[in-house]
Amino acid sequence: MKHRIVFAAMMSFVLSLLMSAWVTFMNIGAHPEFVSFWLHAWIYAWPAAAAISFVFAPYLHQLATKLTSK
Repeated sequence: MKHRIVFAAMMSFVLSLLMSAWVTFMNIGAHPEFVSFWLHAWIYAWPAAAAISFVFAPYLHQLATKLTSK
């Protein structure tokens, strides 16, 4: 369980940080306040990504194993 929590926190941190940067850039471009808008979006994205990662990671891991073992 400890590994699952740490993995979900790390994976959600990286994914939410990069995805919120990408989506913010796609929406506003190279705006002078880009970093401020990006960090604001990321603050909301990380908890959601962490919960989603924690809940769905085991199921997706099982599905990936089934899909690649054939």
